[in-house]
Amino acid sequence: MQFVLAAWLSPIQILIKKGLKKISIYTAAAIVIANMIGTGVFTSVGFQLNAIQNSWSIISLWFFGGVLSLFGAFAYAELGTHYKESGGDYIYLSRIFHPMLGYLSAWAGLTVGFSAPVALAAMAFTQYLSPVLGLPTHTFMAIAIIVAIGLLHSFTLKHSSRLQNSSTVLKILFIVVLIIIGVAAAAPAQNALLWNTSWHHEVVQPGYAVAMVYVAFAYTGWNAAAYVVDEMDNPRLHLPRALIGSTLFVMVVYMLFQYVLLKHATVNALKGKESVTFIAFNNVLGAKGAKWVSAFIALQLVATISSYIWVGSRVTAALAREHRLWQPFSIKNKHGIPIYAIWLHVAIAIVLLLTGSFEKVLLYAGFVLQLMASLTVATSLFTQPKPFPTYKSPFKPVLQIIFLLFNAWVLIFTLIDKPVESLIGVGILVAGLVLYAFDKPVNTVNPTN
Repeated sequence: MQFVLAAWLSPIQILIKKGLKKISIYTAAAIVIANMIGTGVFTSVGFQLNAIQNSWSIISLWFFGGVLSLFGAFAYAELGTHYKESGGDYIYLSRIFHPMLGYLSAWAGLTVGFSAPVALAAMAFTQYLSPVLGLPTHTFMAIAIIVAIGLLHSFTLKHSSRLQNSSTVLKILFIVVLIIIGVAAAAPAQNALLWNTSWHHEVVQPGYAVAMVYVAFAYTGWNAAAYVVDEMDNPRLHLPRALIGSTLFVMVVYMLFQYVLLKHATVNALKGKESVTFIAFNNVLGAKGAKWVSAFIALQLVATISSYIWVGSRVTAALAREHRLWQPFSIKNKHGIPIYAIWLHVAIAIVLLLTGSFEKVLLYAGFVLQLMASLTVATSLFTQPKPFPTYKSPFKPVLQIIFLLFNAWVLIFTLIDKPVESLIGVGILVAGLVLYAFDKPVNTVNPTN
């Protein structure tokens, strides 16, 4: 454990001593991993069991979700080295397709894409930590953790990197230890593992496609490092490695973790439940051990909240530099931190926290994110050669087309099976279109430093 911590932290400490101006590949990978490993992996299987119950079906969801995320990571690595600007989807859609689509992507990120995961992680933080502390579950604790992390990101890049790397190390060690314990422990006589041929029927049902929305949400963040590319050291080399390597690592972790949850609890115990990790490990470790698991689930969510506030604020700042309505949110402090954008995301996350249920927010946020990610991956099919070296996606355009077709299938079935949540997502985009009609682009923005 000490070796792992040293391997992650020593390069960061060296950069800090030199005066950190750019984030390293370690921090870039930490942002990606922290964006992905959040509430989804610890909660989703309970909702998935409402529609599908064969273990092959469930594990295949997480496998295909990882493969598709990897295809997307190839495209984003190419786009990120093609356009050396932070902002991700906003930059790519604006430059290649139309500023309106870039505007919609930034709006979607502001309202749900980056703010909803913060709200969901804060909800889960409270639900997992409150029983350990012997306190009632209260939204005040969730609000407090969002505000505290927003504050820590409001100073310098060094502060942000320290917070992100240390919290991500904790996250990785925690979930790996849980997997080892879960695999090593004997399975109870009754559990949720079902390895028969019923998957043949399940994988062609609408419920399977809807279950993929939870997986897509859990994998959200495979593109995270592309949003901060101009803060990265040597992005041409480090961006592809951070995106692709982190996605592969998380895919393996996700499949193993779902197996562990199914191994140590019954379908009836897990079905429809949010606290599936606590339920499964209560069976493995007993009540006292499960309390420690709950405490660490809460603590590892700090990295998730941190990464989404960091990345989301950069997208909003990119939007603000080019549109008059949002221009105040492009303002940076003397260390180059877009503090107004950070606090806008904090405020919206708190509003979502106070007004939405966990599952509903997860579904409409997942629908919007999947749609916008599909549009962005499509932009990689239309990039023009640059006079400088860029990363080239392998097997282009085959992997991108597979990504787009699969996402279209999931979105169509989600719209059919969950029309209310899907239409909420569409309504959010329509609201963005109305704003775009009244907003005015600016040619030059000079934010106050």
